[in-house]
Amino acid sequence: MTSHEPEVSKGESGDWQYQLRLQIADEFTESVRGGSDTKDLEPLYEILTSHDATVVCQYDAFADFCVRCESNGEIDLPLYKWTLETIQNPAKKAKYVKVFTVYISGDEVYERPIAEALEHDLQPLVSGPVVEKLTKYDSNPANNPQVPQKYLNP
Repeated sequence: MTSHEPEVSKGESGDWQYQLRLQIADEFTESVRGGSDTKDLEPLYEILTSHDATVVCQYDAFADFCVRCESNGEIDLPLYKWTLETIQNPAKKAKYVKVFTVYISGDEVYERPIAEALEHDLQPLVSGPVVEKLTKYDSNPANNPQVPQKYLNP
């Protein structure tokens, strides 16, 4: 999910799909963004590897989305405009550079049991030196922010 909210999708069971996001402590943000492997990050990376998971910085995902829209000439899309304003806002950049979306087997959303198993394994790291917060989102649009009206009007 390279946008502000999980995509509308349901899994094979017909249930909503899920996504985990980690908020990383300031002193480790650049290391995680760059994929550096330090002793402090080993527990996180071991858990992620055991679930065939990786993390993507949410700010970087937003920026990549904007670059793709620009190269495809899709700059009139409401989601592009909202995302661009987000990455250009210093306060929002400071927030989203610390947030990492967890991809499992390359997927940005996944079935509930898969999300819950990884969430269970990551939970002991929360409030430790690296992981400040762990959040689980579902793909139900009612539970996620929608593009503000100001971007929907020409």
